[in-house]
Amino acid sequence: MILFRYLTREVLLTMSAVAGILLLVIMGSRFIRYFSDAAEGDFPVTILGSLMMFHLPGFMELVLPLAFFLGILLAYGQLYMNSEITVMVACGMSPLRLLRVTLLPASIVAVLVALCSLWLTPAGALQTAATLEEQRSRLDVSVLAPGRFQDFGGGRTAYISDFSSDGTEMQEVLVHEQPGPESPHSFVTRAGSGYQETRIETGSRFLVLENGERYGVMPGQNDAQRLTFERYTMRLGLSRSLQELDSLEYATTQELWHDPNPRAQAQFQWRTGLPLMVFILALLAQPLSRVNPRQGRFGKLLPAIFLYVAYLSLLLAAVDAIGSGSLPTVIGVWPVHLLFLGLGLLLLWRSQRKGMR
Repeated sequence: MILFRYLTREVLLTMSAVAGILLLVIMGSRFIRYFSDAAEGDFPVTILGSLMMFHLPGFMELVLPLAFFLGILLAYGQLYMNSEITVMVACGMSPLRLLRVTLLPASIVAVLVALCSLWLTPAGALQTAATLEEQRSRLDVSVLAPGRFQDFGGGRTAYISDFSSDGTEMQEVLVHEQPGPESPHSFVTRAGSGYQETRIETGSRFLVLENGERYGVMPGQNDAQRLTFERYTMRLGLSRSLQELDSLEYATTQELWHDPNPRAQAQFQWRTGLPLMVFILALLAQPLSRVNPRQGRFGKLLPAIFLYVAYLSLLLAAVDAIGSGSLPTVIGVWPVHLLFLGLGLLLLWRSQRKGMR
């Protein structure tokens, strides 16, 4: 039990460190992308945290198998470097016994990956799409940033100099409306202040402008319209309900199971194959972690990463082939898993014949 706890702790600690670094890189990249969209006024900055949390399960289902694979390689490689494996062999440890020890952390990681891929990832993707769709339908003034020209929806471009201290009133507002089917004129409205108002009885939202002027011009003509106002109300739209989101990416795993569509079956096999991938990677990583102390524990890291990339690439290619109908769903992605399972068993058999010396 002492040896079992020691090996499990080394693998899980190394895996946690690798997963933390990979998540930091991937989430940092997505955060920069979302922050750029928020700066452009596509949605308020206040929902950035929620969007990142909704994406976290999707990142975890891809990062955890790779982190566990690298964790075994680095942890067991360090044991070979320190000649600890030599001591274990002298005590009767064999590759099969070491594999049994590795299966417990592999089971833990597989359960986490299954939880993400089968449930949390589609739920998070649905929440992300729903949140972005809701923001696109609201046309809220909260998406505007002072000192910038930004699209305001409905062919409108808005500019504000600043917000009031409580954030409810805009100062020095400029709104440009492009010609549309209702009117061939292009309108420019300038006001000293403005705020958004919602009529509860109808659900309509209005932009109320105060103390300003409104100009209307028609392209190609020299005349223009000019209107001076103390209060001008601009209808933004109705608070419409959320559109139906029926993408297979958002469907539950149970719905995919009962859907005979090849694209649905491809998505189902991708989700169910990720937990299986964890055990196959554990089988591959154990014999690949055996290194010569002179090589260092990173001696076989690059070939192992190439092997992982090949595994993942073949899985994605099989999923695309199933979705396009060129590969029968009965065959599916399972030949890819069987190929690398056979490769792992072959490497383990060679390691068992040679021993772990």
